[in-house]
Amino acid sequence: MLRSLPPPLLRDEPWANGAGTTTVLAAWPDARDWRWRISIARIAAPCRFSAYPGAQRQLAPLDGPLLLRFDGAPARTLARLAVLRFAGTPPPRAELPEGPTRAFNLMTRDCPATLLARPLVGAMLLPAAPCWLLHQLAGSAELRQDAHSLELRAGESAELSGACRIGGHGELVLARIEA
Repeated sequence: MLRSLPPPLLRDEPWANGAGTTTVLAAWPDARDWRWRISIARIAAPCRFSAYPGAQRQLAPLDGPLLLRFDGAPARTLARLAVLRFAGTPPPRAELPEGPTRAFNLMTRDCPATLLARPLVGAMLLPAAPCWLLHQLAGSAELRQDAHSLELRAGESAELSGACRIGGHGELVLARIEA
C-alpha cells in the first residue's frame, strides 16, 4: 500500500494545553483514542509542552534548534533535524534559541516506533515495515513500490506499508511504526 496524505485530510488543532497549534498528519486507530499520532507543531514562543500520560514522544525540530528543559534534569539542546525521545509526562518547557520553529512530533502508546530526519541525496531503500509515514520537508522524492509510484514535493506526506525505494533530493522525515 502506497498513498499520499492530501492536504484536505490534514487538520490544525490547538495543543491540549492551548500553548500552540499542530497539524495532525495521521493517527491510528483514530484521532481521539490513538496508539500512534504524527503531527507538526508550531512553536512560536517559549512554552511548556502538553502532558500525555502513558505516551512516549519523539520530536525533531524542523526549522531551527530547540532547547528543552525537563524538570530536575539538565536542559537538552536539539539541533535542527536531531531526534529526541522522551516520556509524555512531565512535559518539558521549550525555548527557542534562534526564534520560532516547527517540530515533527511522533507520539505512541504501547507501540514500537522510530523517528528519523535526514537529508535525501540519490536513492535509498526502506525495509519492509507495517507502516511508514514520510514527510518531504524540502526538495522532492519519488517513492516506488512494486508497479506503483508516487511523487512527493516539499510539504507533502505519504503513508505506506511494506518496502519502498525512494529517490530524490532534499530533506525527509520518516516514521517507522510497528502497529
